[in-house]
Amino acid sequence: MENFSELIKNRRSMRKFTDEELSQEQVVTLLKAALMAPTSKRSNGWQFIAVDDKETLEKLSHCKEQASAFIADAALAIVVTAEDASIASIMLQLQAEDLGLGSCWVQIRERYAATGMPSDEYVRSVLDIPLQLQVLSVIAIGHKGMERKPFDESHLQWEKIHINKFGGK
Repeated sequence: MENFSELIKNRRSMRKFTDEELSQEQVVTLLKAALMAPTSKRSNGWQFIAVDDKETLEKLSHCKEQASAFIADAALAIVVTAEDASIASIMLQLQAEDLGLGSCWVQIRERYAATGMPSDEYVRSVLDIPLQLQVLSVIAIGHKGMERKPFDESHLQWEKIHINKFGGK
């Protein structure tokens, strides 16, 4: 990418992936980005589970009632666990875009599988994650299976920006 502004315009959620696997170098680069995510007082309270096993990806694709089936087609899913690891999740996505890969965030916290089981409990059971780690998200990553246009700045909602106090209705 030329610069950060271009990177964030071009990064769009990708729910369709090709069958091409990721290189070891790509996976290491993605994991480095997650490990460099800032945390409060550099506590690094997160843990990441990298999943490339197709059977496990298929199981993870059922973590929510809707909007998670595409995980089965991803080359890699990174399960992000911690008290709060939102920054690490987005850094993974930005690094994926910079590598020319597609990604999509699957919200796990406070969501439910089709069975009614909490999504975090479902993912925890698939991957044997201890109870003290909160499952925040699953980031599906793979080679882009379609092209998406960059974000159109004419759609920016400037009315959602408030200066010095909330001026909304």
